Amino acid sequence: MKKVFAIRFTAVFIALMVMTGCSTKLNNSGKDDGKLKVVTTYSILYDIVKEVGGEHVSIHSIVPIGTDPHEFDPLPKDVQHMTDADLVLSNGLNLETGNGWFQKLLETSGKDGDDAPVAELSKGVKVKHLSSKGLETQQDPHAWLNVENGILYALNARDALIKADPAHKDDYEKNATAYIKKLQALHDEAKDKFDQLPDDRKQLVTSEGAFKYFAHAYGLKAGYIWEINTESEGTPGQMKRIIHFVRDHRVPALFLETSVDSRSLESLSEETGVPIKGKVFTDSIGKQGEDGDSYYNMMKWNIDTIYNGLKS
Repeated sequence: MKKVFAIRFTAVFIALMVMTGCSTKLNNSGKDDGKLKVVTTYSILYDIVKEVGGEHVSIHSIVPIGTDPHEFDPLPKDVQHMTDADLVLSNGLNLETGNGWFQKLLETSGKDGDDAPVAELSKGVKVKHLSSKGLETQQDPHAWLNVENGILYALNARDALIKADPAHKDDYEKNATAYIKKLQALHDEAKDKFDQLPDDRKQLVTSEGAFKYFAHAYGLKAGYIWEINTESEGTPGQMKRIIHFVRDHRVPALFLETSVDSRSLESLSEETGVPIKGKVFTDSIGKQGEDGDSYYNMMKWNIDTIYNGLKS
């Protein structure tokens, strides 16, 4: 697998060199637009940085909307964007380590040095770890699903943008302040909603165990079929364990993530008789114009969908 991946990256790099003879800072029209060139690893970071950066940034998200960022194969255009970037922003917490794709992309684009303009937006998060046997030392990357951590991401984005582009410091601070005020109101709303639920309805079961941060923030108990997206999803052992969990805790509802295969959760619903009460967003925002098409909108959607599903 590693050999195949290395070969693929070599091919990507060669293709890039054919397409472009050198790194540039030009927009699609061939003119320098004067904006800070920012690359984010996936769509949630893209949206947060867009809110903070405003008119002063031009952003490219490597992982497309609706695609799982845990494991990804970059395209030649991603190498080009990384090469040209003034700033590269990732999640960290092991999110981008699947297949080694992000590290390879950093190396290929010359952004792997100690002084490279690369930052992790999860810096300062109170990290949760996986609990599956043998994985206890691995960090759970899904910190953004707690809106308080989303605020921290926005603060880190502000600081990274100011460092890369100090001329627009005042605007980045102003944008971040307004955005954080909006996120704080959403977090407070979520706390109020879930505090109203009786204790026997505070169980949140999904396919992937991505909701630890969410559950901790809003007073719920999280259950899942598999803990993190890998090649081993919905195994007989995983299904047996979650069936017992659902029955023992009298779970009132199940929730399906927009970015995973539905079959395992549908099987769980059939086996236990517990209905699937809605879809939730985890690793990606929704497409523009659709539900959850920004970080704020996806979290608002998740909060409302989970609360309404558990209370009824």
